[in-house]
Amino acid sequence: MSHGQSRYRWLIVAIFFGFVLLHQADKLLIGPLTTPIMEDFRINEAQMGAVSMFAILVQAVLYPVWGYLYDRYARSRLLALASLIWGSTTWLNALAPNYGTFMVTRASTGIDDSSYPGMYSLLSDYFGPQMRGKVYGLLEIAQPFGFMLGTVLAAMLGGTLGWRRVFFITGSLGLVVAFLIFFGVREPQRGQSEPELAGLERIATYRIDKQVALGLVRNRSYLLLMAQGFFGVFPWQVLTFWFFRYLEAERGYTSEQAMMTMIVAIVTLAAGYFVGGSLGDFFFRRTPRGRVLTSMAGVLAGSVFLVLALSVPVENQGLFLLPLALTGVTMSMAAPNVVATIHDITEPEVRGTAQAIQYFAENIGSAVAPLLAGLIAVRHSLHLAILVICVVTWLACALLFGVMAWLVPGDIARLRRAMQLRAAREVGGVTL
Repeated sequence: MSHGQSRYRWLIVAIFFGFVLLHQADKLLIGPLTTPIMEDFRINEAQMGAVSMFAILVQAVLYPVWGYLYDRYARSRLLALASLIWGSTTWLNALAPNYGTFMVTRASTGIDDSSYPGMYSLLSDYFGPQMRGKVYGLLEIAQPFGFMLGTVLAAMLGGTLGWRRVFFITGSLGLVVAFLIFFGVREPQRGQSEPELAGLERIATYRIDKQVALGLVRNRSYLLLMAQGFFGVFPWQVLTFWFFRYLEAERGYTSEQAMMTMIVAIVTLAAGYFVGGSLGDFFFRRTPRGRVLTSMAGVLAGSVFLVLALSVPVENQGLFLLPLALTGVTMSMAAPNVVATIHDITEPEVRGTAQAIQYFAENIGSAVAPLLAGLIAVRHSLHLAILVICVVTWLACALLFGVMAWLVPGDIARLRRAMQLRAAREVGGVTL
């Protein structure tokens, strides 16, 4: 790869980093603005949880649609379209005059929330297996920083401009990002970064077909990843949606104290993405089980540190920060390794679909998490809701990662054999 090509692929990472950063700020802005929205529409926690549930369900249902489109057509153009939809639906949500309309328009924002698999699929054709975890971890740093940006916008502008005008601002940013992606991101050849194909002058065009897609249901490691994903996003949905309110309502934090605490948690969460991706790459170079074992260690440690954090007395804010920060680092370690593992065991032309179905499993399972937490909070407390939902689902994920560590070497070896056969056909002048 020439120096210019290497620099360009990092430019793409930078553009996608901006997309994720601003999109997550827009998507997660509803968390720190939950209280004024509830007051505006005069609704309770259960009703507010239902708003998030329907948006997540729309997102989940459309994941397979986006995945198929990414594997069939130009991913860069579809990502630009997703950004355009992001801006438009956020504007509609800001204009909602009542609770019913707010719920419907909020659900429409889930359309573009399911567009992320195209980014990772496209980047897998610019970066090889040995460094994908690190690259994906770097990209995913934008997610918690997006939440922090949304929190800062809510704190600085929510009180003066109101939650509707803040939504107008973040929606407008989606239109700007759509322009950048449309004119700044070139579509790579699928599979060009695979080790077996990297040195070839010519690579045939491969697109998703029925046989390759059906192979996903025979891939044991992939099925376990889906099962893990079903449980794995419960904690994320609960923490991003309810933790700000938990700090204010049950630990007695002011908005400023809650924001500073969330900033600490978000910075450590962001660090965990890069640490987890880097460790996954490091151990993957030594054993094909490396990424999965890194993920298992992360969710187990996250469970322990969250229990310790929520056990700290309310008045001891300083001590609360330490286990909370460690929870942030460890809970995010699995995320880049899950994506990298999907790409370690699936063909290039089916990775958008594979990741989309994975996200479908994650969101269809966790869609009820905000509502479930809200119901538990009405009957008991947010403290109990956060603790039970997060710990139980993380322990389930650790068990599934343990089984996966036994199976994944065989599925990685299968893909490498398939890529070797494909390279041999290319060299021989035979295309499929």
